[in-house]
Amino acid sequence: MLYLWFKAFHIIGIVVWFSGLFYLVRLFVYYAEANLQPEPARGILQPQYRLMAQRLYNLITTPGMILTLAMAIALLQVDPTLIQSPWLQCKLVFVIGVVAYHFYCGYLLKQIEKGQSDWNGQQFRILNEVPTILLIAIALLAVFKQTLPLNTLLGTLGIAISAIAIIFWLYAKQRQRLSQQTP
Repeated sequence: MLYLWFKAFHIIGIVVWFSGLFYLVRLFVYYAEANLQPEPARGILQPQYRLMAQRLYNLITTPGMILTLAMAIALLQVDPTLIQSPWLQCKLVFVIGVVAYHFYCGYLLKQIEKGQSDWNGQQFRILNEVPTILLIAIALLAVFKQTLPLNTLLGTLGIAISAIAIIFWLYAKQRQRLSQQTP
């Protein structure tokens, strides 16, 4: 029964963590695009987005990560044989990627706080897709475990990356078309 409690809170932590990661970088997009606004809009929007990002990172995203990792460790304490599973070892590689992404977002937030970020909205939009790819890989491994062939995992990730690239291309075309129509 303890295993199920740990698993439930592990899933809750994942939802909180990824929600925070998705929204955090979206705030970075808004911050970068606010830089293109004239004053006083820029002076109002950028501090607000900075504050929202700081609170999100410190009060939601980081606690979500801590809960996720703590519950994962607890699950391994209850069933230490899990760590020997190849699917879990592969999943942990992707989890390390999410943790690295999390701390990189913290680094970017510090750059924004210092006024030293030179990223534009498009670059942040691309960065915002990284956790999507990692989440797909992690979820597939968690659900299918040993029954998921590596080529299926890689194929699914390839399709997801291609779909994201196409969506970005279409979105860029739409924004370009709209900017040409606006006087």
